[in-house]
Amino acid sequence: MSSRCTFLACAALATWLGHPAAGQAPGAADAPFTLGGRTWVSQKAFIDSGARCATRHVDDIEAAEIEAALSRFRVSSGKKRGAPNSSIVIPVYVHVINNGPGIENGDVPTNMIRQQIQVLNASFGGATGGATTPFVFSLAGITRTTNPAWYTMSPGSKEEREAKAALRQGGADTLNLYTANPGGGLLGWATFPWSYAGDPVNDGVVVLFSSLPAGAAAPYNEGDTATHEVGHWLGLYHTFQGACSTSGDLVADTPAERSPAFGCPAGRDTCVGPKHPGLDPVENFMDYTDDACMFQFTPEQSSRMSALAALYRGLD
Repeated sequence: MSSRCTFLACAALATWLGHPAAGQAPGAADAPFTLGGRTWVSQKAFIDSGARCATRHVDDIEAAEIEAALSRFRVSSGKKRGAPNSSIVIPVYVHVINNGPGIENGDVPTNMIRQQIQVLNASFGGATGGATTPFVFSLAGITRTTNPAWYTMSPGSKEEREAKAALRQGGADTLNLYTANPGGGLLGWATFPWSYAGDPVNDGVVVLFSSLPAGAAAPYNEGDTATHEVGHWLGLYHTFQGACSTSGDLVADTPAERSPAFGCPAGRDTCVGPKHPGLDPVENFMDYTDDACMFQFTPEQSSRMSALAALYRGLD
């Protein structure tokens, strides 16, 4: 299970790690940042590059269409809120794509995979301090494939398409989690639930193998890259979607946030004024903070995931 920190502890940890706390002021944050064998001039540069999460951006037109469909579904089904006391079991197939034997080549051991499933269940089950969602993840199988081309696949590449076509199992209600060493220093990406019908082969989540619990991708090595990407897979946007607009991420209980946070910036507030109450939700799994400092989904995020999963994945 991932360790978690309070805002004060996060701030102390941020100082120890050389990440700024409130406001992410310049200084130590300008130090070179290395992840997965690639170095950026700073952690901010890593965040700005888009490598933290390569899940595609949903524009306003698509978001409005999804919101309309969701509203109609909620009215017709009566599914307005999540059902935290009901378990929705999601089978998970983990596909370990590697460059050869040994963890240094991405061949992560089974115990790390089981720890990743435990992290998902703790995160979505509210054990880390957030809302209890109805989702329970059950490891259905593990495949191991040695393929150097697939090992460094990138989003939308023919290598990604080939790997998923060969390995994917189950239907819309099954999570296929691929571990690899994606090109461009990427941590991970996911598909949204409403994309399944038009492209079922592409459905799933891809993460950097060393982001699994006890991996080498510090400060993103407690398994929360998968938590973040599975949040997308179940229909959530980033907390900073829409910046300081009135709609934002379309979740009422996540305060507006102008830009992604990184490190452990306790007290950060980028959308000020009476229309934007509350500090930035830097503790939320759908922001970009370090694994040790993200620990929650909100009740409304749980409700949204529950409804979208029922509508597009038949998970109910």
